Amino acid sequence: MGIIVLHSIEHFNFYSYPDTNHQSAFLNFTDTAIWDSMFFILGGKAYAVFALLFGFSFFIQHDNQQKKGYDFRLRFMWRLILLFIIGNLNAMFFTGEILVLYSLVGFILVITARLPDKIVLILAVILLLQPIEIGKTCYAFLHPEYVPSSGLSAHYFRKAYEVQMHGNFWETAKMNLWDGQLASLTWAWEHGRMLQTAGLFLLGMLIGRKRLFIQSNQNMKFWFNTMVIALIAYFPLIGMKNMLPSFVENHAAIQSLNLMIQSWANFSFMWILIAVVILLFYSSEKTKHSLLKITPYGKMSLTNYLTQSMIGAMLFYNWGFGLYKHLGITYSFLLGIGLFVLQLFFCRWWLKHHSHGPFEYIWKKATWIQFKKQPSSS
Repeated sequence: MGIIVLHSIEHFNFYSYPDTNHQSAFLNFTDTAIWDSMFFILGGKAYAVFALLFGFSFFIQHDNQQKKGYDFRLRFMWRLILLFIIGNLNAMFFTGEILVLYSLVGFILVITARLPDKIVLILAVILLLQPIEIGKTCYAFLHPEYVPSSGLSAHYFRKAYEVQMHGNFWETAKMNLWDGQLASLTWAWEHGRMLQTAGLFLLGMLIGRKRLFIQSNQNMKFWFNTMVIALIAYFPLIGMKNMLPSFVENHAAIQSLNLMIQSWANFSFMWILIAVVILLFYSSEKTKHSLLKITPYGKMSLTNYLTQSMIGAMLFYNWGFGLYKHLGITYSFLLGIGLFVLQLFFCRWWLKHHSHGPFEYIWKKATWIQFKKQPSSS
């Protein structure tokens, strides 16, 4: 839900809006309030939860197969190749898609699947600390004359914007499969998302190993303590980010420090969201029953993610209905909520008749396809 709401107010990475000078002061207020609040609550956090659960889902599959005496790692590598193909299908519609990134970074799970918990945790911490940005910061302080080059992603997003604004469907799809993907991947690299994604994958796998999502007094204590620590960490990090310009004059250093601190702040807030949901879920049968009503949406997360991109591009881009000309942030937000509700009802209906969502079923069947040798003609 967080992903579709954010993508809707961003017009699915097409930042073009109607002139706000011709709308009421109330809409100007709600536009700002919705944008700021949604990015405060979900920006960089909904994605992080998604990444954490990707690592967790790998653990479930790997653990289930290991109990049967099978090594899932090679099959998971094939599954990642399939995800790469699915991601490129999604990329035809949406420049900000992440499945291709997941398919590439996901190999870290194959490499670390049999490593001890302590080693996996150390690797995750190193990745989440943003070591490349730490190195850039040190270099910037040691070389005050250093001026960082402008990012490549801005170049590719400008090219994408022109096609989103004027292109037809085939021109947009062609652009998205090359420039759009380069824009998305270079942005992920420039903003520390690649290393953060890898670290979140590993933490998700560790959560599975430790069975931390299962109800127990020990786990509830863990999640309560996690929420408290994350709350204590989040606000000083945001305060530090806001104070940086007053204490650091080196522009290159500030750029990397901002990225690191924002990444750590988002990471902290992600744990607040997860802990609150888990504690609520297990707090009473009433809240558990209420939250279970939306689980069909999560069970069909791949289908929902892909159809969000298709529907969103059709609604906002030039080749579709071109609603970017008419819908500001407030109305786009309401549209995103409406799309979520429609998807939720569809998921609940679909899972009454099927065990998996449409794309989940295809991915599962293709994952377990058997590659049999053909008998020789002789």
